[in-house]
Amino acid sequence: MATKRISDEPAFVLHRYDWSESSLILEVFTRHHGRVALVAKGAKRPSSNFRPVLLPLQPLRVAFGGDAEIRTLKGAEWVGGQVMPTGEALLSGYYLNELLLRLLARDDGHPQLFDAYASAVSVLASGHGEALEPALRAFELILLREIGLLPSLDMQTLTLVALEPHARYSLVPEAGLKSWQEPDGRASLSGSQWLGLQRALDEPGPFHATLQQAAHVMAELKPQLRTLLHYHCGVTALRTRQLMMDLQAL
Repeated sequence: MATKRISDEPAFVLHRYDWSESSLILEVFTRHHGRVALVAKGAKRPSSNFRPVLLPLQPLRVAFGGDAEIRTLKGAEWVGGQVMPTGEALLSGYYLNELLLRLLARDDGHPQLFDAYASAVSVLASGHGEALEPALRAFELILLREIGLLPSLDMQTLTLVALEPHARYSLVPEAGLKSWQEPDGRASLSGSQWLGLQRALDEPGPFHATLQQAAHVMAELKPQLRTLLHYHCGVTALRTRQLMMDLQAL
């Protein structure tokens, strides 16, 4: 069988592991092929062209080939145009990477999710701190929707009854979107707020529309998405989230 070669593919490095004294294994998020594992031979050598390029949160164009589970990186070029995020924004970028590593199957392309990730990283690199949290919430919603883990936000999940604009509803792992019962202590949004998020997600390029909607419901939306993500990741706290909390406690 002929070796399949992919060229000029938009990509971001999610994680890298030592493979030998001179080489790396990369987890890469590509636009058309999803998450792929690549070996970057000789990337740790001082003379390697890969060495200054294979950085997280930086837009790349890559070429790779092979038909094994771990394919071979043939070329990588930095696209440019944005600086490396710093501080809280950098940790937030690593948080996005951890979500993709935990929730995305390999070799499953999600072009719209890739575009949302690129937009989120651009926001993180911009230095506009007020946009950081809305960008994270928008990406979380699009990620969950793209991989089939977000219910429709315009109806109650179990009954398929339409939302009432002034009633309150909670997003819960076991039952999707359900009518809010105040004694259970869950966060909630109004029906009109959920409907606004659904309309934003239905936009052709949903990231910025969803970011704008999420910015108005930050306090109530964040704990609901966190609970849902932890449930599907099978953890009580993501590593990057715990690191952020530890640093804030210092």
